[in-house]
Amino acid sequence: MRKGILEYCVLTIIARSEVYGTEILKELKAAKILTVEGTLYPLLTRLKKGGMLSYRWEESHSGPPRKYYTITEDGKALLSELGDSWKQLASAVHSITLKNESVHEESH
Repeated sequence: MRKGILEYCVLTIIARSEVYGTEILKELKAAKILTVEGTLYPLLTRLKKGGMLSYRWEESHSGPPRKYYTITEDGKALLSELGDSWKQLASAVHSITLKNESVHEESH
């Protein structure tokens, strides 16, 4: 499940604007989704090989060239599917936890 959520978050970030790996890691970290390079870059490679992303290289003024990722049309379609799945999952979890909350309220 976590892999699907990470994929959803990464595609969402890339869908907003062209970004490079370090920017993705920073945004995930800021959202408290702790991810390391060893998890992110294989995911990006898998998404690229699957046709969900494309990238271009750009020279950097502060180090080696950077690989900037963009989402493809196939990636947008996957993002939409993942969004629907996330909404269904969130709704199901909410439904279950809401019942739990009402049980606790009745017992007080």
